[in-house]
Amino acid sequence: MPVLSRRTFVRTGMLAASATVLAACSGEVATGSRASAAGFPVTIPHAFGETTIEAEPTRVATVSAANQDVAIALGVVPVAMPFFDYGGDAEGVLPWVREALAGKEMPRVVGRSLEPIAFEEIAAAAPDLILATYSGLTQEQYATLSRIAPVVAYPETAYATSWQEQTRIAGRALGRSTRAEELVVSTRSRLAAAVQEYPQLRGATFVYTGGMDGGQLGVFRPTDVRVRLLEDLGLRTAPFVEENAPGGDAVYYTVSAELVPRVQSDLLVGFFGTEDLAAAFTADTAVQQMPAFRAGGFAPIVGADRVAASSSPSVLSIPWVLDEYLPLLARAATAGRR
Repeated sequence: MPVLSRRTFVRTGMLAASATVLAACSGEVATGSRASAAGFPVTIPHAFGETTIEAEPTRVATVSAANQDVAIALGVVPVAMPFFDYGGDAEGVLPWVREALAGKEMPRVVGRSLEPIAFEEIAAAAPDLILATYSGLTQEQYATLSRIAPVVAYPETAYATSWQEQTRIAGRALGRSTRAEELVVSTRSRLAAAVQEYPQLRGATFVYTGGMDGGQLGVFRPTDVRVRLLEDLGLRTAPFVEENAPGGDAVYYTVSAELVPRVQSDLLVGFFGTEDLAAAFTADTAVQQMPAFRAGGFAPIVGADRVAASSSPSVLSIPWVLDEYLPLLARAATAGRR
């Protein structure tokens, strides 16, 4: 998963418009409905070439974040998934995964999500497919994993695969494209309903930060998935972000402390693993001079599980975090646009 703050991590009325996706996903896991194998073999292009899957996978392993979410939502319980140090419980399981698999046998939890890939443990699970559509796989890691099983990597850029792309790619790989499209449509409907429920979000500009990074403000660009999730909710990335971005395609850069007061936006959205980290951020004198902060347009996402859910959004994590995320954003948007 990309880092969090300080580069340690570089997710009601609307229910009538769309059924709760988490419940739908849980139901899919419970029924275990399976697609016909008639669609195989299938070849999926990605950043390291292409992968051909000869037959419907039955033993799927996942690496990095969000990939286990998508597999579970599609009705496939992984045989192995990462231990999530950040946001997971004592057994390394994320809360929305725990809820979706209630009453089911949990996958083997391997390695650590913020450490090198546990190749030997993944191999021991004997997978016939490895999902890594949202990850930071290197060429070397991809080659090593490919000796274990076919690997579906990210399409182009590490940690830049949207929740829609993740779902559709996994749907193709698992022979469940129809179910994947249903999940995309229902999640989009829920996000669209949120815009109707909170009209103050529409058109509000925002800057997304992970906090102060070595005395500088960390800023995420529009290609980052957490930024795109906010745009799905009707908000707009503040012009400042791209106007001041360095060259290249990095999704993250920093703004020096003396320039932080010039960062213009309606909202300042930030994520913090603990209340103490959030308090330290708000105590920074440069932050206190930002127009959005002075106006009350600060929306802090606090708590490792909430940060993980909104930072690596998926069709499982979005419904889990949305009901808390929306009022927070709406209050900040109301204040910041006065």
